[in-house]
Amino acid sequence: MYDIIIIGAGPAGLTAALYARRAEKKVLVIEKETFGGQITHSPKVENYPGFTVMSGNEFADKLIEQVMYQGAEIELDTVTGIKGEAGDFTVECERGSFCGKTVIIATGAKHRQLGLDRENDFTGEGVSYCAVCDGAFYKGKDVAVIGGGNSALQEAILLAKTSKSVTVVQNLPFLTGEIKLREEIEKLPNVKVILSSIVLQILGDNKFEGIKIQNTETKEETELSLDSIFVAIGQQPDNESFKDVVKLNEYGYIVSDESCIPEGSIKGIFTAGDCRTKKIRQVATAISDGATAALEACSFIG
Repeated sequence: MYDIIIIGAGPAGLTAALYARRAEKKVLVIEKETFGGQITHSPKVENYPGFTVMSGNEFADKLIEQVMYQGAEIELDTVTGIKGEAGDFTVECERGSFCGKTVIIATGAKHRQLGLDRENDFTGEGVSYCAVCDGAFYKGKDVAVIGGGNSALQEAILLAKTSKSVTVVQNLPFLTGEIKLREEIEKLPNVKVILSSIVLQILGDNKFEGIKIQNTETKEETELSLDSIFVAIGQQPDNESFKDVVKLNEYGYIVSDESCIPEGSIKGIFTAGDCRTKKIRQVATAISDGATAALEACSFIG
């Protein structure tokens, strides 16, 4: 019987494990894919306090090493559901099950991808999903933002401050972002909007060189020479397995405030990081959530 079972080994989950172990709780972390989460895709991290620059992999490795040094147990498996009640939860996985007094769901969220050939190969080397994280690397360069919603327009506005040019490529015949963002985009001299167009192909063999797009109405194809693209077509949380024990919003995120206690959930279940409803999704806020969720769980156990 574990005191706390943490689902997800991203910055939120690993921070929760660190805090829980320092409170001398018996902790299990279950991860199905990559230890470290999305941060491992960032070639450079320059906005984390206390470090001038490091790679996402370096950051994740240090955090995992710290958590294991503190004595947390780690299991590689896919969680399929949670059953039971506070003090006696069963976390079911594909290869077995584990019992815990409390559970912290920290499964994160993934950026939606375009689904193009070599998209993963160029991630961090021309394909990015976060202007806040990677925009500074393309100062004075030509970039594009794929998407036309609020997130895409916010990314474009941010990139326009430092990039030579920004091209917004939207698959619909109109931008779907808020009117204030659309008005701000129109005022920026180095931002161009291309509507009714989809990305067909990433250009370049060993180096990212741009993209080929197609107009959905005329079927005309155009090649854009670029230094990078920023994909902003939404995120996908991975919370379907927990819909019976926590409340999910229309987009699949766990409904929770800054207390990291899910709204309308079974007592003893907590959440942390990008998988929950929140305004800002950055490594710093994920770590904050991890600490909060762990302390709430420790207090609940007593």
